[in-house]
This record gives sequence, C-alpha cells and structure tokens, in this order.
Amino acid sequence: MSRPSAVGLTTGNAPLPDFPQLRTCPYQPPPGYRDLRLAEGPVVRARLYDGRPTWVVLGHAVARELLVDPRLSSDWGRPDFPSPSPRRKAIQKATMLIGMDQPEHSAYRRRVIPSFSVRRTRELGESIHRRAGELVDALLEQGPPAEILRGLALPLSSHTICGILGVPYEDHAYFEEQSAMLVASHASEEDATGALTNLRDFLVSLVDRKEKEPEPGEGLLDTLVHKDLAEGSLSREEVIALGIILLMAGHETTASMITLSTFTLLQHPGQLEAFRADPDAAGPAVEELLRYLSIGDVAMRIAAEDITVGDVRIEAGDSVMLSAAEINRDPEAFEDPDVLDLGRGARHHLAFGYGVHQCIGQNLARAQLRSALTLLFSRIPGLRLAVPAEEVEIKPAQSGVQGIYELPVAW
Repeated sequence: MSRPSAVGLTTGNAPLPDFPQLRTCPYQPPPGYRDLRLAEGPVVRARLYDGRPTWVVLGHAVARELLVDPRLSSDWGRPDFPSPSPRRKAIQKATMLIGMDQPEHSAYRRRVIPSFSVRRTRELGESIHRRAGELVDALLEQGPPAEILRGLALPLSSHTICGILGVPYEDHAYFEEQSAMLVASHASEEDATGALTNLRDFLVSLVDRKEKEPEPGEGLLDTLVHKDLAEGSLSREEVIALGIILLMAGHETTASMITLSTFTLLQHPGQLEAFRADPDAAGPAVEELLRYLSIGDVAMRIAAEDITVGDVRIEAGDSVMLSAAEINRDPEAFEDPDVLDLGRGARHHLAFGYGVHQCIGQNLARAQLRSALTLLFSRIPGLRLAVPAEEVEIKPAQSGVQGIYELPVAW
C-alpha cells in the first residue's frame, strides 16, 4: 500500500516543485509556497537541489507540532541528513549546537546560554544603543549616498557578537569576509569548506592566545577556555566548534534583518510614519518585522521514526524542511498575514524557530533591531532609497539567510 500523498504533483509523471524557491520581492515569501499550501495543505512534497524528495511544512500549527516532536531529528552528523544547497551541506559538516539532538544539544546549550540571556542582553543594551548611535552619526557625517548593510547593520552586529564572545574587534573584518563566503550566492561547496577552515584556524589562534592569558577576559570564549577547557569538561575542538557557529550565526542574520527591515519600512510609508511617531512601540514593531520578513527561512530535519501528520505519513529517513516565511503568513495563525501591521505584536511567530532549538541569540537580535531602526529613522527623517526599489538585488533562495545584498540610501 502506498503512503498518502500530501501533494498531487507526487503522482503520475509530473515533476515535484523545487525547494527552496526564489523570493520575487525581498519581503514576501516565494509565491509558489502559497500556491502549494492553498492547493495541497500545510505539508507538501517537493524536490531539493540534488533531486532528493522532501516534505515541506508550510502551516503554523503543524510546524509547532513537528518542531517539538523528538522523532524529527536535527542531527547534522547523520550521513543522510538533507540540505537545501551544496554550501549549506558543507557548513553542516563542520558545525555543532544547531545540528544536534537531545541530550547533547542541551548539554552544549547550557554552557553558552548565560551569555545570551535576557539579563545579559539588558546589560549590553546601553553598549548596543551607543554603538548604533555612533554608526548613524558616521552616516550623517559622511553624507549621502550611503549603504545600510556595511555602514550600519554589519558593523553593529559584528561589534555586538565580538563583545559577547571576547573576539578582538580589530579582527572583525577577517571573520566578516570568511562568513560572507558561506552565504554568497556563488559559493561552491569547496568555497564554503575553505571559509570554514579559515574561521577554524582563526579561532585556534584565538583560543591559543586566551589560554596563555593569566586571567580570563569577560567574553564567552574566555569562560569556555579558562573554565570548561581547563577543567576538561570540553575538548579544544568543542570550544572551537562552538565559537565557529556562534560567530557565524551571531552577526550575519542580524545584519540581514536590519538591512531588510529598513528597506521594508521605506516601502511602507504609512507604517514608517507610525513607527517614527511612537518610539515606545519599537518592541511590537520588531516582532512584526520578524514575522513578516522571516529571513531564516529554512529549518532542516530528518525523520528518525515514522510520523503521521493529518493524512500525511512521513517515513523514517524522509527529509523534512520547514519554511518560516510561509509558516508566518498562515492565515490560521495571523489575521491578514500579508499586511505589515507594526501594532500587531504577535510574538507567536516562528522566526526564531520553536522548541529546544529556538534561536539562542533572539534577545540580542531584538535589542540590535530596536536600536538600529529607532536611531536610523529618528536621526535621518528624510531617509529614502537611492535607487529604484526594483534594482535592489535579492539574495538567492539557496543563500540560507534571506534578504538583500546592499541597500543604497540618500536623504
């Protein structure tokens, strides 16, 4: 007996739709996802870049159910673990924390979570706000035209994660360059592997330097080196691997989110006017932007056991991909989901994931978004695009973090 199919395209000789698909507008999900969800339901069949079939989750309720189901594995170490692109496949071979199942995942997460807690974020809030203000001042001093990604978003996020980890900020240009290769549209599997090797070598050298310091600094890596490594509870390789994933994840995603949020607000002048009029409403506004943009679009899983979801049977070994962009536009979860409403304040979005793998840096990301956007639009009230909106280049579907490559502005 054949398994129930969630999508008609899996029958006969019709080809499966590709996943992931390209956004035709930087702040809208790929239109093909909506068509699939409306025609076939919240779980559909598609095809990855290598021809492998996959289940794609497009519904909010089903996503919450599956993201806490222990039968759905996050273990990147499995030889059959799926990937949406060759570059992501290369990253999966060399990183940890994200790509682990319980209990190993929680064991590592407990070691780093104090550095990303609400309390720690509040302690860093003044520093983040001050740095954002300095960067906006530098844009004003430079004068138009300016570019938001490299002039504000990337240096703010790099400065913040350097402070968290204890990475000397003078090294930021190097790791930004290597991390950029991991998300570049042209990056091959070999390019990504080379960039990871360079990041690893950088962190090996940094760990060596920290080991030789008589007293630990205040960064997370200092704690890992002088406590966990010194006590033998973590190996040298584990410290380095943790550093790699936190260094990469800690700045590129937030930088992309700040840049795309700026573009989106400029394209919604009514919402921007409301945002400027009430700085105290920045919290709900950030939540709506996170939901609306959902730049971390693809979460990857593999079924460790058979799972039945509605009339869909996901068999052990099946690939499962979850699309946050479409999940966060589900009308069953959000009223008028395609409308940007900064007063919505809906925190049940899944932009940071859900369950044990929910993004560890979400509080830090929120703080940077609040400071960057409020200061940018309050200090430069005449901010506008310096090029037509249609000339802003969208990152490809396989880039991992969605967004735009640059944002030229004037005032």
